[in-house]
Amino acid sequence: MRIMTDSPIRFPGLFGDWEFTASSTAFHVGGKAIYWYGILIATGLLLAMLLAMKERKKYGISEDNLYDGLLWGIPVGIIGARVYYVLFYLDNFKRADGSFDFGSAIAFWDGGLAIYGTVIAVVILALCLSRRKGNRGFKFFAMTDLVVMGLLVGQIVGRWGNFMNREAFGAETTSVFRMQLTTKMGTLIEVHPTFFYESFWNLIGLLLLLFVVSKHRKFDGENTWFYFLWYGLGRFWVEGLRTDSLYIGSVRVSQLLAIISCIAAVAVLARQYRRIKVAKAFYVPETDENKGE
Repeated sequence: MRIMTDSPIRFPGLFGDWEFTASSTAFHVGGKAIYWYGILIATGLLLAMLLAMKERKKYGISEDNLYDGLLWGIPVGIIGARVYYVLFYLDNFKRADGSFDFGSAIAFWDGGLAIYGTVIAVVILALCLSRRKGNRGFKFFAMTDLVVMGLLVGQIVGRWGNFMNREAFGAETTSVFRMQLTTKMGTLIEVHPTFFYESFWNLIGLLLLLFVVSKHRKFDGENTWFYFLWYGLGRFWVEGLRTDSLYIGSVRVSQLLAIISCIAAVAVLARQYRRIKVAKAFYVPETDENKGE
């Protein structure tokens, strides 16, 4: 189903006949269109960087290590997201003669990034950087505990790029939250605004990380596995509503990865909490009687 990219957007169940009519193009530079999608992605990255700078000391991450991570992480994350997307939509990047269109494949600013590609790329990068010798290394899970908060910020803001592009929406619905779009055939459809569902879900996850999980953090990696659990649950639900999912056979790839990440997160968190509980049970506080034993 193809949507008119500059068509009005309405939420009839919430705002009646009020409509949002902004173009997906923000402005032009030298004849080249600059899209809101790219601007919002860049804004999300900037906000993620600012949050990481503010929180880094709590995780024992030096300024140098954070700057190194950001300088490498931003381009690597974008490349990972784009490569993942292109691989699963490979036919969309072939010319009429069957050759690969490299120019369109790298044009991520026109839309087409997959968050799982970012996560995979950033995790590999963090693992490589953490293994550096000397005082330039850092604890891998301490860094990922910081990074996942930035990932959530980027996802919260970046999903609104899908809104501006009139893409990544769900199936038709009569829900009060339904979003009305215009197809290229001129017909009106009312669909689930899945971009908003995911953005809001991630906002709740970020608030839980900042004000609950990290406040009582018991081990390196706790934030990381909470992220995989929280995001996996939300993505599994949202992906089931979407109409543009990536498939392997009849299986939605994102739902499969979501459920795997949830199972892995529950297993690791349960094991770590059990270890902490056992350690506390055998802990004997030092007293005058046993001091020095």
